[in-house]
Amino acid sequence: MASLRSLISAGGTIVAPGATDALSAKLIEAHGFDCVYIGSYATAASRFGIPDTGLLALDALVEQARTIAAAVKLPVIADAEGGFHDAPDMWRTVQAFERAGVAAIHIEDHTGAGKHTSAPQTLREAQATAARIRAAVQARANPDFMIVARSDAFWVSRDLEDCIARLALYAEAGADMVFPTAVGPTQLAEVRRRIAKPAMIVDMPGHALEEHRGAAVVLYYAFATLVQFEALSGALRDFKSGKRPGGQAALEDFLGYR
Repeated sequence: MASLRSLISAGGTIVAPGATDALSAKLIEAHGFDCVYIGSYATAASRFGIPDTGLLALDALVEQARTIAAAVKLPVIADAEGGFHDAPDMWRTVQAFERAGVAAIHIEDHTGAGKHTSAPQTLREAQATAARIRAAVQARANPDFMIVARSDAFWVSRDLEDCIARLALYAEAGADMVFPTAVGPTQLAEVRRRIAKPAMIVDMPGHALEEHRGAAVVLYYAFATLVQFEALSGALRDFKSGKRPGGQAALEDFLGYR
């Protein structure tokens, strides 16, 4: 298995569809993708059936990542929210995800309060986040394990200058990649021009993959969540009308029953 670090070093743009569970991760692998993502959005929906409002505990995210990493040979990128600990105890988060077998985690500067709701969104003080990033880098045991620094400044306040300043600080703290959320092609180009680190982004709705090419990694974070919701909803509607689902033989072949 190629490490995520080596894939990034090779250049190009890595497309990382979001999984929800081990089966969806295995399907992503079977269809020839190079990387799998598991985030808090998918974990909240698939594991608990709740919205992603910053309420998940570290253990929940780690355990979901562990089952996915164990199911595939691809590198897995996992969401570590804000890190769950201040700098002195950040080793706990890093150690948990390393033991889970993931290739990278991203740590953000969002406080988590009111996340994905209409409530006011707040960011952690930049120096405190940089201290968390620095501690995470120092805590890793595997040099291939990557620490990605995420800033939500552009998403929360549309302030690109603050976002870039924060990401530059996190890069100086040792982050392997920077992750500006909610940026478009123009903003991504400016981040890349001013910060000499690979960039990870979420997919830009309404933009073709070619417009994402400045990024090292593009996360399609809700991919399996949305597909499964739509497919299962439709199948249940059909079932009430008397139609049974098919495909059991194909599923069992895929899982190795025969």
